[in-house]
Amino acid sequence: MMRPDVLTAMLVRMAHHKPLRRILLRQIDKQVYKGLVNPASPDPEMVQLRRYQYLSAMLHCVARGIDKGIVSPQVVERIVDVFVRSSLIGDDQGRQRCFETFQAKYGQLPPTFIVVSPTQRCNLQCIGCYADSSAHQAATLPYELVDRVLSDAHDIFGCRFITISGGEPLLYRSNGKTLLDLFRKYNDIFFLFYTNGTLIDQETAKVLHELGNVTPAISVEGYQEQTDGRRGKGVFKRILDGLEQLRRYGVPFGISVTATSQNADLLSEDRFYEYYFEQEGACYMWMFQLMPIGRGQDELSLMVSPEKRVQLFRQWERMLAEKRYCVADFWNSGVLAKGCIAYGRSGGYIYVDWHGHVTPCVFIPYYVDTVQELYAQGKTLADALFSEFMIRGRQWQNEYGLANPHRPGNWLMPCSIRDHYDHFRGCIVTADVRPQDQKAMEGLQSEDFHRVMCEYDRQLEELTSPIWQQEYLQEGKIHQPVGVSR
Repeated sequence: MMRPDVLTAMLVRMAHHKPLRRILLRQIDKQVYKGLVNPASPDPEMVQLRRYQYLSAMLHCVARGIDKGIVSPQVVERIVDVFVRSSLIGDDQGRQRCFETFQAKYGQLPPTFIVVSPTQRCNLQCIGCYADSSAHQAATLPYELVDRVLSDAHDIFGCRFITISGGEPLLYRSNGKTLLDLFRKYNDIFFLFYTNGTLIDQETAKVLHELGNVTPAISVEGYQEQTDGRRGKGVFKRILDGLEQLRRYGVPFGISVTATSQNADLLSEDRFYEYYFEQEGACYMWMFQLMPIGRGQDELSLMVSPEKRVQLFRQWERMLAEKRYCVADFWNSGVLAKGCIAYGRSGGYIYVDWHGHVTPCVFIPYYVDTVQELYAQGKTLADALFSEFMIRGRQWQNEYGLANPHRPGNWLMPCSIRDHYDHFRGCIVTADVRPQDQKAMEGLQSEDFHRVMCEYDRQLEELTSPIWQQEYLQEGKIHQPVGVSR
C-alpha cells in the first residue's frame, strides 16, 4: 500500500478537484484493496473482502456527496487530517507513543476508541429504548468529569475517534458547557454522535461545518410511519428538516436505524437504502438490532427473529458488494471487526454512561468501576480495563477467534451477551459485577429471560453456522475489486 502521506494527499485532491475525482477514486480504491486483501494474511479470505468492500463503500458514499454538493470538500479535508490520517492509516506519532507507553505498562494495546453518553435526558420517549431515556431521566455527568474521561482516552489510550451517545447528546448542559465545547477543545479527535435529529437547526449545522471534526448519525426506524410510530408523531418531519440543514452546510451525516420485528422486512428492501443514500444524501448507515435491555427488556416481541437476522445479513452483504452503500450492522457485521469489540480490546472500546459507570459495551448493562470511584482513588480510566469482568470478556474474545485468525469462531454470532448469553451469564459475569439499573438486575435474575435468550442463540447458531463454515471459512479465489462506474 502507498505511503500514508501520499494517500492522504490523494484524498484531499479527490475532494477538491472534480475532473480528477473519478481517476483518483479508482486509484485509492485499488490501494485500499491491496492493503486489505492479501493472500499472506491469516484472516479468512471472505473476511478480508468484506473489510475492503466496507471501506470502498465509505469512499464512494463520500464521493457521491461531494459530487452532489452536499458534502463540503473543506470538511472532507478536515476529516482526512483528523480521522483518516490518525485512526485509519495510523500516521500519528503522538498516538503511536501512547500505544507504546500503554503496551510497556500493561502488556497489551489500549482500546481503539470509547463511547460516552454524557446525559440520559432525551426529548423523546421511544418504545423499547435501550437507554430508558426520556425528559424525566435527568442523570448527567458534570462537564469536568466528561472532560477528564476524554483526556484519558486521548492521552492514555491514544484515541483519535470517539463516539457520543445518549440520551440526546444535543441536550447536554453542564456548567454552561455543551457538547460543542467538547468538540472544539478536542479538535484532533474525530467525533461521531448519535442524535434523534430533532434539535439540528441552522445554527447547529453551521457550527458542525465550522468544526469539521464531527459527524451526526440520525436515528430513524424506516419512513414516516415507522419512525413516528416508535418515536412520536411529527418526529420524521423534524428529522428531514435537520437533514436539510446538514446538506446546506455540507456536513457529512449518517443514518442510525433500530431493526425490530416490525421493520425487518422494510430494512430488507433496496428502496430503503436507496432513499437514504441517494435521495437524502447519507454517507453511512449504522443498524442496531433492538437489544432486550432498558425498556427493550419489556418489549421482547420487538427483537428481530433469528430468521430475519439472517435475512438482514444477506441484505447487508448485497448493499456493500452491489450498491456500495456504507452500511454496518452492529451484530451482523462482526466480520469487519474480528468479532466482539467490547471489553476494551485493541480494535474495540469501553463505554461510560451518564452515571459514570464503565461498562464493556453500550449493550452490556453491567459494570464494576465508575469513573468517580477511579478518580477518587487516584486511578485513571485505564484501570477499569483490568477488573476480572473485563479480563474474562477479553479472554472469551481471544478463545472465540482473535487468537485463531485462520479459523475463528462464528463471527456471524459475535456478541457475548446477545449471541452467547448462557456463557456470558455463567463464565464472564463476576461476583462483583453491578447492574446499570433495576431492569439489568432483573435480567440477570430471571430464568425466563435466560431461557428466551438461550433459545434465541440456539436457533441463530443453526442458521448461521453453515453460512460461516461454507462461505467464510472456505478456501477460494478472492474477487477482484469492481471498477469505478462512470
